[in-house]
Amino acid sequence: QVQLVESGGGFVQPGGSLRLSCAGSGLDPGAYDIGWFRQVPGKEREAVACTSSSKWTTYYVDSVKGRFTISRDNAKNTVYLQRNNLKPEEPAVYYCAADPRDYNPACLYYTGPYYSYYFTSWGQGTQVTVSS
Repeated sequence: QVQLVESGGGFVQPGGSLRLSCAGSGLDPGAYDIGWFRQVPGKEREAVACTSSSKWTTYYVDSVKGRFTISRDNAKNTVYLQRNNLKPEEPAVYYCAADPRDYNPACLYYTGPYYSYYFTSWGQGTQVTVSS
């Protein structure tokens, strides 16, 4: 099973930037879809972005388009979430998750109710706080 480790979280002021990292092991780089999710304590987990193994297509929820960028560094077996122009938000844990199955269109369903059927490998999460 793919193992994922998130890092890069912390405290940042509104308008600042933060880059989250998701380091993976167990499979060759770029072989699987990887999504970013966030969860505020007491609330449901919600999708943020996704990058697919098929041509490395990227997906973003409307609220982060133009501000967040998801990218891959296959040499380091790492996926990044560059977060710019950060808006105030509730403290949340950001998770990366992977669908280790090739040719499985997990990113097409990452915002829907069935995302857990596709993304079966999850990291431990990294805490992010955006506040003045």
